Amino acid sequence: MSCRMKTTNILLLFILAVALYTTFILFKQHFYFYNGSYDVRIINGFSNNSSLPLVVWCVSGERGDIGGRALQERDDYGWMVTTTGLFWSSSRFVCTMKWDGKRKRFEAFQASRDRYRCGVLRQCFWLVKEDGFYFSNDGVQWIKDFPWM
Repeated sequence: MSCRMKTTNILLLFILAVALYTTFILFKQHFYFYNGSYDVRIINGFSNNSSLPLVVWCVSGERGDIGGRALQERDDYGWMVTTTGLFWSSSRFVCTMKWDGKRKRFEAFQASRDRYRCGVLRQCFWLVKEDGFYFSNDGVQWIKDFPWM
């Protein structure tokens, strides 16, 4: 075998190894984001509602009615969501919130939306305040996602 042929074979083997490694990493990353457990939590962030709680009720297409709570200031209601599916997951949790004559229905967790948004720690936190609903994936930095109406 000539020196040039050996170099070509080594180069082809190297390219094949890089392609296999890249495929493995992409599959592993894909598997990580589509399978696993997420901590979903709704927190009463009102400044003064000791006489009027925030009422939360949640349902899931997969698990059915997961129940609800009446949350006083700084109370929270949470659950774990386990997603499965090689290419996608349809996990979805819809919650209805009631407070002081206001009512809002929203998706507290939707796998296709939240698999990246909830971060590497897989925390999906909602802080409900007088002016709307705030989202965080670390419990520190909150971004207003939408208002009550």
